Order: sequence, then structure tokens, then C-alpha cells
Amino acid sequence: MKVQIEESWRQVLQSEFDKPYFEMLTTFVRREYAAHVCFPPGPLIFNAFNACPFDRVRVVIIGQDPYHEPGQAHGLCFSVNDGVEVPPSLQNIYKELNRDLGLPIPTSGNLQHWAEQGVLLLNATLTVQAHHAGSHQNKGWEELTDAAIMALNQQRQGLVYMLWGSYAQRKGQWIDRRKNLVLTAPHPSPLSAYRGFIGCGHFSAANAYLINHGQSPINW
Repeated sequence: MKVQIEESWRQVLQSEFDKPYFEMLTTFVRREYAAHVCFPPGPLIFNAFNACPFDRVRVVIIGQDPYHEPGQAHGLCFSVNDGVEVPPSLQNIYKELNRDLGLPIPTSGNLQHWAEQGVLLLNATLTVQAHHAGSHQNKGWEELTDAAIMALNQQRQGLVYMLWGSYAQRKGQWIDRRKNLVLTAPHPSPLSAYRGFIGCGHFSAANAYLINHGQSPINW
């Protein structure tokens, strides 16, 4: 299992990698991948970090768990590989983009181009066993991703955090709102999207904030 993490993130998270919980997490993940089909593929476990180095992060979107069906997960929250049917939550994200910014609704669910512009698409849990949603939760991933968000909060400012749903809002509850823009809304899933996600205006708000802080907007 070839797993690598981008150098700037490796330096930021090195103290976590040296902790006992991460050693136990690594052992668990390697056993899972050896015994079962798991997602995403090993080289893409840290794709959110690899595609978006620490100093280039401008927007943070927090998800919960990777997609657990074949061909979907590639290490970015809400995103799926090209050629895979766009999942319902991402369909609603696209609907809000269309409503908010007038953008055409894409046919691909691949958000890699967001990540490469500085959008950290971070799931709280970075791996999952096929067909078993949440199967790798509470094994240590959440502690690592908490540390990543904490490092951004301590070392960076002028970021936009999009916290969709109660889980993401709890995970980002201690982000310093005095030096960042924190946007909250219901989750874009079909169960809650029309309770306030559709109409939230987060994408235009994020771009306006970036422009006001001397940065280029995200090409959503």
C-alpha cells in the first residue's frame, strides 16, 4: 500500500504521526486493506492534502466519510471520479452553484480542480470498507483531521470554512471567526438540502471574501 502525504502537510502533522494513536490507526488501515476491499485506493488516501498544500489552502469544506461503493471515492469529500454518477449531495451542491453564481451544472462529479485552486476537501475519516459506511470511524482518523484543522486555525488566517450539517459544524466549532470567514448551512443531502442549503449563497460569499482579502476567486 503506497501512501504518501505532501511535504508541507507532513511537516505540519509530523507530531501526530509520532503519536501512539496514529501507529494503531496505521496498523488498522493496513490490515483492513489487506483483508477487504477498501476505498479510496491507497495512493489517494491523502489526496485532499496532496492536491492542496498547507500554504495554498484558501477554502475548507469538511465532509464525514468517503463514499463506500466501487469507483467513487478518490480522497476528496463530496467528489467522485470522472464517469461515476454524480451523488445526490453533490447534485444539490451543483444546484446551489447554479442558483448562486449562474454556473451550468457539470456532468462530472470530479472536484479535483477545486482542490488544485486551494479548496481543501477534507473528510473527517479518510478510509472506509467497501459497502460499509462509517466502518473506519473512531479509529483515529478524526483525531488526525482535527489536528489538520487546528493547524490551519493556528497558523493561517483569511480562510473560508464551509461547514455543512451538524457534524461539520461540531468539527469546526473552535475555528477563530475573528480572522476567518465561517459559513454554516444544513447538509446538502436530499434530506436537508431544502432546509437552508439551497439558497445559502456560500459560493458567492466565499469569492467575495477572498477578493476583499486580495485573493483571486475560486473558479467553481
